[in-house]
Amino acid sequence: MPRIKALPFCLCLFLSLPTQAEIYRWTDANGSIHFSDTPPMLDEHHRVQVRPTTTMPMVENIRQSDRVTRNRKELDQLLSPNSKNRYAKSQQAEEVRTRQCEQYRKQLDRLQARLRAGYGNDRGNSLRQRRRELSQTYSHECVLN
Repeated sequence: MPRIKALPFCLCLFLSLPTQAEIYRWTDANGSIHFSDTPPMLDEHHRVQVRPTTTMPMVENIRQSDRVTRNRKELDQLLSPNSKNRYAKSQQAEEVRTRQCEQYRKQLDRLQARLRAGYGNDRGNSLRQRRRELSQTYSHECVLN
């Protein structure tokens, strides 16, 4: 009786084993490449080595997907304006510098307008001095950098 129960089990096990057929490749006189499970009689042929298929459990796919999602979130946090990342800080610093340069430019325009409007000798010298200092600051912080 135990042999009868083992027979279907062995049969299922035998049928579930992967089968491996030999594959042959050859090129005919016209230059066409052929594949077959039987070797050709006249033409020179090569046996093709078939690699076994690679399977990855679904659990590993899900883990990998979770890792990718986590990495993307971390990257988004690093690049956000509120992060302590140097790239985000440099972007904020660039915006501050741009605003400061605009203020310098406006101050220079106002000083130039006051100088054109007319002035007394003492007042003109102080305006020119202020314009010179502001122009140097503007050049140093905005033009040269």
